[in-house]
Amino acid sequence: MSRDSMVLRVDGRRNDELRPVTFQRNFTRYAEGAVLASFGETRVLCTATVEEKVPSFLRGSGRGWVTAEYSMLPRSTSVRVSRSTSRGGPDGRSTEIQRLVGRSLRACVDLESLGERTIILDCDVLQADGGTRTAAVSGGFVALFDALRHLKKQGVFPVLPLRFFLSAVSVGLVAGSPLLDLCYREDSAAEVDMNVVMNHRGEYVEIQGTGEGSVFTGSDLSGLLLLAAVGTLEIIEFQKEALGIEDGETAFS
Repeated sequence: MSRDSMVLRVDGRRNDELRPVTFQRNFTRYAEGAVLASFGETRVLCTATVEEKVPSFLRGSGRGWVTAEYSMLPRSTSVRVSRSTSRGGPDGRSTEIQRLVGRSLRACVDLESLGERTIILDCDVLQADGGTRTAAVSGGFVALFDALRHLKKQGVFPVLPLRFFLSAVSVGLVAGSPLLDLCYREDSAAEVDMNVVMNHRGEYVEIQGTGEGSVFTGSDLSGLLLLAAVGTLEIIEFQKEALGIEDGETAFS
């Protein structure tokens, strides 16, 4: 996409520009990994808990497990959202998002090297302005990395059992223009909305895309995926900076 074709957005960004991204580690005291992920005005607290057990279907397999839970706090949006406990459990949207987060983060871990233990990622939205699921994946990865560091320091494994770095970003068509990292106003007006999870090698882990207000072409899809690739790689650089990656810390290059 040429810069000449770009227009300023509702928050003044270019079409291919992320919102300000930060990952604040050690945000809470007790979890093995605790990260406040910020994408513009969106804030998601991602905590990683290590449990020395696995689900029943994995007992005796020698393999570990990574799973996630997701929720929005009552005043994370302009109107109060009821807690899941008062509703009798998570709603369909929360269930779908936590499965996405769990699948994505599980894909980047060598589960055999992890051994028979579980890492649970709790992703709680403190403030929502679009892209909460992609912030949960990206922040969840940083929290997961810290939890694996915790286990490495205990001598559980010599290098972190990671297969690749991982991040996620939203893209969409708004008034016919492809946009990266949609805020809420853009997301709610999008004709096409897509969430893309990718690794540091530019490979796809998951793609969720919907023509909510319009159909879209193969050319549209290619443009959005290219935009997502640029965004996810940029987010991974922010993750690495926050983590202070050390030489030889992971088994992959």
